[in-house]
Amino acid sequence: MLMQGKIIIALVFSIWFPECFALPGTDAPKQAVRVVSAGDMLHWAIGLLIVLAIFFFCVWGMRKLNGIAVSGAEKMRVVGGLSLGIREKVILLQVGKKQLVLGVTPGRIDTLHVLEGDDCLMQAEQSPAVKQLDNGFAYHLMQVMKGRVDG
Repeated sequence: MLMQGKIIIALVFSIWFPECFALPGTDAPKQAVRVVSAGDMLHWAIGLLIVLAIFFFCVWGMRKLNGIAVSGAEKMRVVGGLSLGIREKVILLQVGKKQLVLGVTPGRIDTLHVLEGDDCLMQAEQSPAVKQLDNGFAYHLMQVMKGRVDG
């Protein structure tokens, strides 16, 4: 049984790789070696340029699609953040005219506080010269986000 398996494997290999089983005195027909021409190189270069052009077009399209917002009132942006540990953060998120203070952990995102109207910490409409922070929550949060905590 084992001998028959070896014979079958030898026959299969002799069909796929006849040069391995050629007898020493016989000449096996050799295949002609094809030389790579300048035309082949030109076809490869054109194909490569087409693939790269498609790739860069897709990257450009994705950048353009990321900038599209449904409307100005529904636009979201991260105003600031504070790292509380290795994997925990507090994020201030602007959604329209509301600001959300979010607690972010690896497995969960919790809304800690919602700020609306005059309670918002950073007003996008105000210029920096007009914006005056009092000694309340907004001032302390800004100091912590900048890394300076004054008692």
